[in-house]
Amino acid sequence: MTLLAAATAVRENAYVPYSRFKVGAALRAASGTVYAGCNVENVAYPEGTCAEAGAIAAMIAAGDTRIAEVLVIADSPDPVPPCGGCRQKIAEFADPSVTVTLCTTDGKSRAMTVADLLPGVFTAAHMDRA
Repeated sequence: MTLLAAATAVRENAYVPYSRFKVGAALRAASGTVYAGCNVENVAYPEGTCAEAGAIAAMIAAGDTRIAEVLVIADSPDPVPPCGGCRQKIAEFADPSVTVTLCTTDGKSRAMTVADLLPGVFTAAHMDRA
C-alpha cells in the first residue's frame, strides 16, 4: 500500500467531533512496513492525539524504530504541516534527510525533509554533559 493510500484511508477514521478537521498520516519504517494514524480529539483539547503521533506509536508498538518516509493528508486549502510537537517526534525517529510529504485531499502536495521541517532540532546530543 502506498503512503498516500494508507493516510487517505485512515483519515476517514479520525475522531474529530470538535474541530471536524480530519488528518491522516502514514509512515514507512526502515523495515518497509507502513504504519498509519489519524487524529483523535478529546473534549479536554490538550489530551487529543495527532495523526503523526498515532502513526509513530503504531510503529514503535510493532517493534520498528526508524522512519524512512512520512506523508500527512488533510482537507485544507494548502498542505498542512505537522504541529511543533509532532515535528520533534518525527525527528526523534527519522534522519534529517527523510522526506515528509504534505498533501491536501484535492491533490496539492509539498515535499520537504525533516531538517526543513524542524531546523535547529533538539537532540540527545544536547544532553551529553548531563
